[in-house]
Amino acid sequence: MKVIHRDLKKGEIKIIVENLDDIWYLSNIIEKGDVIKGSTTRKIVYGEKGDKARVERKRVFLSIEVDKLDFSEISVLRVLGQVIEGSAEVGTGSHHSFEIEQGEKFTIVKKEWLNYQLDWIKESSNDKSPKILICVMDRENASFAISKKKGYEMISELQGDVQKKEERSSSKGNFYSIIIEQIKTYYEKYKAEYVVIASPAFFKDDLMKKWKDCSIKSQIVLSGCSNTGKNGVNEVLKRQEVARILDKDKAVKEILLVEQILTEISLDGKAVYGFKEVKGAVNSGAVEMLVVSDKFIKIKRQENKFTELDKLMRAVENIRGKVHIITSEHEGGKKLDGLGGVAALLRYKLNY
Repeated sequence: MKVIHRDLKKGEIKIIVENLDDIWYLSNIIEKGDVIKGSTTRKIVYGEKGDKARVERKRVFLSIEVDKLDFSEISVLRVLGQVIEGSAEVGTGSHHSFEIEQGEKFTIVKKEWLNYQLDWIKESSNDKSPKILICVMDRENASFAISKKKGYEMISELQGDVQKKEERSSSKGNFYSIIIEQIKTYYEKYKAEYVVIASPAFFKDDLMKKWKDCSIKSQIVLSGCSNTGKNGVNEVLKRQEVARILDKDKAVKEILLVEQILTEISLDGKAVYGFKEVKGAVNSGAVEMLVVSDKFIKIKRQENKFTELDKLMRAVENIRGKVHIITSEHEGGKKLDGLGGVAALLRYKLNY
């Protein structure tokens, strides 16, 4: 994400969302009670209700006090709350949902920014995501794009001279071989770190059967899509396979952190897990690092019990400990969820 204004005395940070990773960060930074300010779309009703009423979707500037979050889609974060500052068409007191996605610009206002939240803003704004070459293809067409810090750039498109549709084989003119050579060329030209090849049905698998060169084969990730061209690229960028690539380095660090906790637990050493045990360690001032899964946070929010977890994270920072929130999508997060979703590394071993 790009930070375009920051005034911590007023509790304000204004940002632009640049990629899918930013949305995941924001889903864990924005909390109930925060204020979101920005331009958003809203249905405006003109005239009396009934047949004569006219409904128009319009861009308006609103401020809402956050009530809850909905992160059911990987590419969109919905922030719901009550309007506290409206426009001429939208008064205060009504409810509104901000849809936060790539390209959106808005301001987050908090009564207090925690250190881990500020670290995430800094980490995301300094993010150096790997370059990904994307090829979306079917039996007739292939489209190529390269990922950028903000979105992607379409490079080229190929069209093959296909055989009859019922034949499951390569296109005339050795179309699959042409695609493979084009991928190799673009991989070198753009200094890509990964290649995502996506297609409907079995076409990507047929192409990989013809891939003989092993030099970049280990960097290829296969995915699915229903279109070629820009629609296909947009579809692929929202898929978990690409999200995992973008988050790979971060995931490795998180997995190692959970493994460190598991090792300490197996040795009956400087680690505790489970909410009750971790809370006791925090109250003792012994916690050096608190680790929480995003799944555990989501559950607490759904149960309307996030306040107690929020107090715990704030307490850790008050005793100069660090807070890490990790995703449940990878192996480390799943193991942490197996420990109850929350664990801590300690400054010293506690004897109960």
